[in-house]
Formats: sequence, C-alpha cells, structure tokens
Amino acid sequence: MRKIFIAALVALCPVVAFGQGGNTGDGGCDGNYKSLSDRILNLEKKTENFNLFLNYAASYQLADNGDEWTSAFKAKQFRLEIKGQFGDHLTYRLRHRLNKSNAALNDNFAKATDIMMVGWNFNDKVSLMGGKMCQFWGGYEFDENPMYIYQYSDMVDYMDNFMVGAALAVKPVPEHEFVFNITNSYNGSFESQYGANAFTAAGKAVAAAKHPLTYIFNWNGSFLNGMLTNRWSVGSYTQAKHYHANMVFLGQSLNLPKLQWYLDYMGSFEGIDRLGIATSILDAPGYQTHVRYNSFVTKMNWQFADGFNLMLKGMYETAGTKEIGKFRTSLGYLASLEYYPIKDQDCRFFIAYIGRHYDYKDDFVPAFSTNRIEVGVMFRIKAY
Repeated sequence: MRKIFIAALVALCPVVAFGQGGNTGDGGCDGNYKSLSDRILNLEKKTENFNLFLNYAASYQLADNGDEWTSAFKAKQFRLEIKGQFGDHLTYRLRHRLNKSNAALNDNFAKATDIMMVGWNFNDKVSLMGGKMCQFWGGYEFDENPMYIYQYSDMVDYMDNFMVGAALAVKPVPEHEFVFNITNSYNGSFESQYGANAFTAAGKAVAAAKHPLTYIFNWNGSFLNGMLTNRWSVGSYTQAKHYHANMVFLGQSLNLPKLQWYLDYMGSFEGIDRLGIATSILDAPGYQTHVRYNSFVTKMNWQFADGFNLMLKGMYETAGTKEIGKFRTSLGYLASLEYYPIKDQDCRFFIAYIGRHYDYKDDFVPAFSTNRIEVGVMFRIKAY
C-alpha cells in the first residue's frame, strides 16, 4: 500500500516535540520522500546539514459568507523551510512565509518569519533550543503543519504563537518528553498589541508590564508503541501590568495503520481579552476582562483505499466573560477527500467542504452560518 499519507506518517513517528515536525522543535518526521535534486540532478545526498522544503497550497474557493456566494482562486500557504543538523549536537531550523510582511517588529524578526532557531542536543535525553519558535503548546491541531489545515478552530486561528524565547527539552525515557518553554508574550510592542491608550470596558487604564513573558510546561507521551499518544501543556503569560492569562491544551490521539484520530481540548482564561473575539462582539469601548474561551476539536484521517484519504473534522467552541457568562457558541464541520497521485512525493489533490455556525446569547449578534467549498492542491516540495 502507498505509505504516503502525511497524517499517518506523522502519527506513527515518535510523538515528541522534536519528532512531530509541524510547528514545534527543530525538525521532524518529513517522510521518506526523494528530493528534486535526487530526481533531476541525480545527486547523492550524504549529509543532513541542509534540507530545503517548499510548503505550498492553493485552491479554487466557492464561499458563502451568510449573505451571498462568491468565488476566487487563492494561495493558502507558501512557506520556505530550511533545517539541518551538524554532527550529533547542533541543529537549526528556519521557516519563513513568502506571502507576509517582512517588516521587522520589536523583537527584530519579521511577522513573516515563523521560526528561526538553533538547538543543542547535549545527549539523547537533554536538548536546549533558542531563537524565534512556535510556543510549545500541546494539542494536535496546534502542532500540525499549517499547510495541511483547511480551517483552524477559533482558538488557534486567533492566537499569536511564534515568539522569541528558549526551550529546554528533557526525555527521561524515549517515549516521554517534557519541555520547559519561556518566550516573549508578544512579538510587537505593547502599543502594537493593545494600543497606546488601552483601557478596559470598565474604563480602567491598561499599562505595559515590565516583563511580558510566557511560561509553558509541555508533556509529549507515547504508549503502546505509539498507538496512543498525548500532547498536553499548561502555561501562563503576562499580558499587561496586573493582567495575566492562563492556558491549558490537552491533546490525545489514536494511531492505527490506516486510521488516525485525535481529540483536543483547549482553554484560555484571560485577564484582558487577548484573542479579541469577546471585545469585537460585546458593545463596549475598551477591552473585555476575565474572558474565558473553551475549544473542543476532533479530527479523523482514514486511508480507505490505495492513494486516497478521507478527512473528517469537528469543532465546538464557546466564549464568555465572568460578568456575562457564556455568550457565544461556534460549531465547525469539515470533510475532505484527498488523492495522492505520486508514491514518493508529499503531494495531494483535494476537494473539501468547510462549514461554520455561530450562535449568540440574547441576540448580541444574530446567528449565522458560513460555507466554503475548495478544490485544490497541497505540495510539500522537498527541493534538497
């Protein structure tokens, strides 16, 4: 059978932050695919010092925004990725979005740069990483390569998670890894994040914190030879002076030879509204405070025939505040049929349906639904 389904390859790899290869770690499970240099130039690769990938996805989209249907061709993803390893200790990884702004922010990195980090493996149990990285939150939707995502949950879609910092990874045994991660809380300035004269909905001024940092503890576990895995994390970050937020991500997955399934819970409990969903909906001049977001996401990949994959995904999310309670519920329901035409390339053609429904308490906003149909291609090009 064609073992070309990235979902299966990722799921069957060791489920640790270094091994997943989506957003976290210095690299990951990229599959045993031939590079273009192998195929065209007949070059024999003898080192892992340099690996070059182009992550590309585009589609024709037919969308209903609740009022009318529109259509257009769109590029979904275009990311350059370079990573490698020198000897047994030094690793590096760069991932850059070619369709985002290259203007440097306060951390001297552009918004377009997802990852620019180096790592040092002291041995097979302890590693240290530093630079701009994806924060080590848990969950499987969060860690998946963005190219493979048809629609993120609201929780992940509204997050800003590529930050400068450091991470210490400890693997006491091969099946379990623990990561201690500290990063900036935002990659712009306080003013760019919240505004020069930020204040709460109650009229209280919001001032910048002296040390706006995020602290995360992440556990990646594997059981029964990888058939059951988990990606759990808890963390806290400073938003502003006297305002903090706490987050918890609990992801677990089942990995079978032809079927992979995960269930994620994500919760964010924010002193002032970081995601911005509550503030954008509730009629108040300033930021909402004591905001709670909860998300449940489940996804299944089933390789039902040679060269084909069926993806089903569901999302249930709520938003609320301490004063009002739950006021927003959103549902997501997705399905895609994927065809992999080439055995030794990570390339898929797909047709997908993405549906969303939003409901609100006390008619803050009238309930509405959206629909989208996509036909397109995803190709993780291994250039070298």
